[in-house]
Amino acid sequence: MDDSELLFLGVARQAELVRAGKVSARQLTEASLRRIERLDRRLGAFRVVLGERALAEADARDAARAAGDDRPLLGVPVAVKDELDVAGEVTTFGGSANHTPAPHDSEAVRRLRAAGAVVVGKTTMPEFGQWPFTESAAYGYTRNPWDTERTPGGSSGGSAAAVAAGLVGAALGGDGGGSIRIPAACCGLFGLKPQRGRVSTAPQPHLWHALGTVGPLTRGVLDSALLYDVLSGPAAGDRWTARPPATSFVRAASTEPGRLRIGWSAKPAVPGVRPCPEHVAALHETVRALRELGHDVREIDPRYPDTTAAFVPQFYGGVRAEAEAVQRPDLLERRTRQTVRTARLAPGAAAEWAVRAGERMAVRANRVFAAVDLLLTPTLAERPRRVGALDGLGMAGAMLRSRPMIAYTALWNVTGNPAASVPAGFAADGLPLSVQLVGPEHEEAAVLQVAAQLESVRPWADRIPDLAREPGPAA
Repeated sequence: MDDSELLFLGVARQAELVRAGKVSARQLTEASLRRIERLDRRLGAFRVVLGERALAEADARDAARAAGDDRPLLGVPVAVKDELDVAGEVTTFGGSANHTPAPHDSEAVRRLRAAGAVVVGKTTMPEFGQWPFTESAAYGYTRNPWDTERTPGGSSGGSAAAVAAGLVGAALGGDGGGSIRIPAACCGLFGLKPQRGRVSTAPQPHLWHALGTVGPLTRGVLDSALLYDVLSGPAAGDRWTARPPATSFVRAASTEPGRLRIGWSAKPAVPGVRPCPEHVAALHETVRALRELGHDVREIDPRYPDTTAAFVPQFYGGVRAEAEAVQRPDLLERRTRQTVRTARLAPGAAAEWAVRAGERMAVRANRVFAAVDLLLTPTLAERPRRVGALDGLGMAGAMLRSRPMIAYTALWNVTGNPAASVPAGFAADGLPLSVQLVGPEHEEAAVLQVAAQLESVRPWADRIPDLAREPGPAA
């Protein structure tokens, strides 16, 4: 197989090949590094590539395999968003204000390595993950592999671009308002935001208080399930802990769910936003597909609560805490300095008040699941913008421009529910379409099951951006 074929197999299949001795961890890692070298200059997906370290790690995985190691991600190259610590590397949060390398891996990275994965690099993000566009003063624009003049979304845009272009089979992201689901939607990937507390945020007790979660972006549902089996579970110091799943996520993704009640709505959760007609059409097409699969699918009014009062103080408080911990605050972007100044106007207890307000809003939002098992919505209200979406904008302008991108996603960060971006074809502009599946609290399994059904009847992983088709040498 050439590099392109090998890297587009997905992490589950790659790990199978390594365990069977049909390809080595070094071959996989070399293929990943070659594709990064050849393609990333056009994408800007990686902030740093760990070439020699990754090859040494791959060699250790091959030695372990020879000794009988059969870990679930043995020898698989992965990437990590640059808000998660990788030992020996600076955690930049997408900016220039940090200079000191992290002494240890974050818990999520540690678990990837413990499962046998090889970390090949850290991916780009907007500073502190504030925006749904991966653009920063420090690292420029990150571009969408389907159209390099368009954004891959954000804030995990580097991770999404790297997976969509076949530079790695999976990459870790973070989601504090849609930052896994939005770039997954822009880049044609599957992106599940897990239940709050499902994946440890250690060494931090939380990520933007109750809003943030950590999770992977992948091409397919099974790969996501495999990674969540590796990543899930609490660690010491975590503020939130999810209820243990009834079965493994891989088993859930491989099991038919039976006939479910699925409610659908095109209504945004953010007032004053109108969805793109192509996104509504993709929603209707998904409704038809789900009915053909045997589900009871009906239009509903979710009666969303207005979560602004819960979301905004946690957003400001989270960014302020991260910004005040950097070594060189004078090097923060102008927009970030505006965010921090605004955050300082609020009482110190505002974020904690907002957490409690969010818990009350979650009770209201989850009433929808008394009548249905899952909720289906668009993922985004607008098409991916051209790169430069943040150019010339201050904090207020950037927040206004972000509203259509988070109109369906941010609510579920406030409530903590699992929610996934599921590919749903392509629009007239040639970029992917997506829908969002939202589950009741702690119920990732049902989301994975229905997403896997949709993947089986309208496969998406075989669609590859033209930019990513360059084969490269055979492995």
